[in-house]
Amino acid sequence: MDARSSDFARGWRNERGEPTLGEMFGTVRTAGRGSFGRKLLAFLGPGYLVAVGYMDPGNWATSLAGGSKFGYALLSVALLSNLMAVVLQSLCTRLGVATGRDLAQACRDSTPRWVSIPLWLSAEIAITATDLAEVIGTAIGLNLLFGMPLAIGVCITALDTFLILALQAFGFRWIEAFVVALLGVIAACFAVQIALADPDWGGVIRGFVPSGQLVTNPEMLYLALGILGATVMPHNLYLHSGLVQTRGYGNSLEEKREAITLSTIDSTIALCLALVINASILILAAATFHKAGHVDIAELDQAHSFLSPLLGSAIAPSLFAIALLCCGLNSTITATLSGQIVMEGFLNWRIAPWQRRLITRMIAILPAVIVTVWAGEKATGHLLILSQVVLSLQLPFAVVPLVLLTASRVKMGSFVAPRWLTAIATLIAVAIIGLNAKLVFDYVMG
Repeated sequence: MDARSSDFARGWRNERGEPTLGEMFGTVRTAGRGSFGRKLLAFLGPGYLVAVGYMDPGNWATSLAGGSKFGYALLSVALLSNLMAVVLQSLCTRLGVATGRDLAQACRDSTPRWVSIPLWLSAEIAITATDLAEVIGTAIGLNLLFGMPLAIGVCITALDTFLILALQAFGFRWIEAFVVALLGVIAACFAVQIALADPDWGGVIRGFVPSGQLVTNPEMLYLALGILGATVMPHNLYLHSGLVQTRGYGNSLEEKREAITLSTIDSTIALCLALVINASILILAAATFHKAGHVDIAELDQAHSFLSPLLGSAIAPSLFAIALLCCGLNSTITATLSGQIVMEGFLNWRIAPWQRRLITRMIAILPAVIVTVWAGEKATGHLLILSQVVLSLQLPFAVVPLVLLTASRVKMGSFVAPRWLTAIATLIAVAIIGLNAKLVFDYVMG
């Protein structure tokens, strides 16, 4: 039985086509033999690119707003969101390795066009919202460090397209190394700022316990959904299911099982780092702004200007701006890769890599420039939070197909997700849909 008939026999409507990110497919060699540590080292990388999306500038805006207004209370949302992300990313790994398809391709090959096209549009909306947050965040970082006008800074973010192409010329590992290096800078910046802020660690620990106010307080729910959307980001589900295929792990059942295990460890470690950084942003806001009575911090530049007098250190605002710029650069790189995966996966539209990346970047930059010019620089923080809530509203359109696909023994074969994992993922999907419904109801009712 050839590959095509095998695919149809396993319940796919279309045969498996060329992989997305084809120029990177299977290019990273893995250690077929050797110690567990050596094998794991070969798989470390994609998880950190995925983790970047969990600490993007949009997440900064929601965490700063949440920490300044409610103190440490929303730390529980950051923790729960991260646990959700770990579960869902493990399903992405399983889907990508088992089927040789990323989530976009799997949706295209398993559903009729009247279903796949709306799913594609939903994914594009999510990526546009993500890009809007990331290009604005990068522009704010350039503004805070160099005094560059936001509109010009937004346009400069188009250069990340050529940065990816330059790094890719040396191999995909160079992209991963660049991202990890910037993550190290971000972590160091926040370590110094947290030490200067000297937070109430008892309050921090209590903040990780969920509060009933999350459901009863509409304003807290709005920010909680913003944190959820900024953490369990729809485009990251497409991204990881594609990036895992950059590893040349082989085709045997044993090799694929090992690849799923090692890739899941990679993403889990990376997401733990993302949680630490996300929590640090919220803790910094609670320990400085909330403690000082500044409960309405929504703008990143506003937070930057308040840090120096509150912490008594001239270096704190610079560290904040450097970390923000690094987050913006990292996030625009991964969002561009996500745009490529979604476009190729759903539409099977293949053009030159530089053209494709420039198109996906322009889709984000044009709305960002228009919004910045029309709404003004002072509205960027509210726009960042709104973009994250839009992501949360788009989440079900990525999560539900992911859960259904990985729960199908017909499509996944022996790699079908265990029932306990499917049950947990289903509860996550129901919780996301329920919270979104509550948000929409509160908005309609005023």
